[in-house]
Amino acid sequence: MEGVLLVDVTTVAAWITQAGSDIEENKDHLTHLDSAIGDADHGVNLVRGFTAVAAAVAEKQPPTPGELLTLVGNTLISKVGGASGPLYGTAFRRAGKSLGTEPDVSPEALGSALQAALEGVQGLGAAAEGDKTMVDALAPAVRAYQHALASGGGIGDAAQAAAAAAEKGAEATIPLQALKGRASYLGARSVGHQDPGATSTALLLHALAATLGRPGS
Repeated sequence: MEGVLLVDVTTVAAWITQAGSDIEENKDHLTHLDSAIGDADHGVNLVRGFTAVAAAVAEKQPPTPGELLTLVGNTLISKVGGASGPLYGTAFRRAGKSLGTEPDVSPEALGSALQAALEGVQGLGAAAEGDKTMVDALAPAVRAYQHALASGGGIGDAAQAAAAAAEKGAEATIPLQALKGRASYLGARSVGHQDPGATSTALLLHALAATLGRPGS
């Protein structure tokens, strides 16, 4: 796959912009999914959050990838209601902290940041794979990313593998009964519905893959 070898702050900003656009485009779909097993506000909340993120990034213009992701996380925590704000905010903050203040991020460092994001989400939400949450998309995505790198793939290939694994993981939540979060209150009635958090996680990883696979990113 053609694309970048190292990730700089411009590339990370392009990812966040792409993610915001994709979430806006899929707002109604996310809301539809959340209406079945949640509060019907997941799409609206994430659009509000990423709109605020875009404004914060434009105003503060963080100089490094790590600082930009930390700002994204802080903004989502402060602007997004429900569980998704703290969970996504923690994920981005942990990823940003993992990257530190280096101006360029290697494929391996990005993998470590994704792992840190996963650990942050699991630490906050106490969710494991199979609980019908965003972890069901994020955990296999992290594994797929790291496996692709270990197999000799480039950063774009690894991101593409992560996106595909996240989408598969999100689809695999359909037959599961929710064991964490708002959907868990429904018990067996949560079966048969795709988890909205896993779905939005897959959208974010598809945006990352699209950005890293873009020539000249």
